[in-house]
Amino acid sequence: MNFYDFSAIEINGQEISMKDYKGKVVLIVNTASKCGLTPQFKDLEALYKEYKDREFEILGFPSNQFANQDPGSNEEINQFCQLNYGVTFTMFEKINVNGTDSHPLYKYLKSQAKGILNNEIKWNFTKFLIDADGNVIKRYSPKKSPLKIKNDIEKLLNK
Repeated sequence: MNFYDFSAIEINGQEISMKDYKGKVVLIVNTASKCGLTPQFKDLEALYKEYKDREFEILGFPSNQFANQDPGSNEEINQFCQLNYGVTFTMFEKINVNGTDSHPLYKYLKSQAKGILNNEIKWNFTKFLIDADGNVIKRYSPKKSPLKIKNDIEKLLNK
């Protein structure tokens, strides 16, 4: 299995194959609308705008698994992201990132880039960087600002 073997449902209900991102550097983030880290949407959008013309994508996956911080419907989450942060990168339907009901893509990501104590996602805004060949390169903690991983993104874009 690799990154391109998975698919997910976009927030508008359309199934998207990760094969659509072949040849692109991808940052995957589990998001939440009511979290202390929610302002990271602003930095994520800034990153996306800066690099989207250089074969870079951000994929946001809302999850309500951490302190009930994304209880809204997919439509409410989408509206929140657009109205408050002007999000234009791809957002997917709300998923589970941990547990037996964890989305298959997240099971794969966690197996490829392990956490410090265990493989589970610790909190909202955990990030995974994937290279243009679909390899999971690195996992970043929720507190790591998206802007602080620009160097890693640049390295992959300049390969």
